Amino acid sequence: MSNIQNRLKLIQKKINFIQNICAKNGSITRALEDEENSRASILMHLTSIAEQFDKLAKDAEFDTLSKFDKNDLKGSYDVRNYIAHDYEGINLAIIELIIREKLPKMKLIIEKELTKN
Repeated sequence: MSNIQNRLKLIQKKINFIQNICAKNGSITRALEDEENSRASILMHLTSIAEQFDKLAKDAEFDTLSKFDKNDLKGSYDVRNYIAHDYEGINLAIIELIIREKLPKMKLIIEKELTKN
């Protein structure tokens, strides 16, 4: 299995983890309200997703990255920076939007890419 596939599978796995956390809490909002456990886990998984996209960029995997919305990729890394540098100042409404709208789109793209190979 290639590095690209490994990275995409890891991103897919992290998205699944986030979706499972939200489902177990009954909603995205409730998951993000749980500061001690669920929110911390979600934010770490989002950080990991951004790191994997960054590694794809550093490996010059631009063909793979071109499948994703450029703004979503930039937003992924911006969120990672907010998590790392202003954890307490994170806008949870933005995180909820990412979970609700952006992650499902990314997951679909990843599924298509992984089934091609």
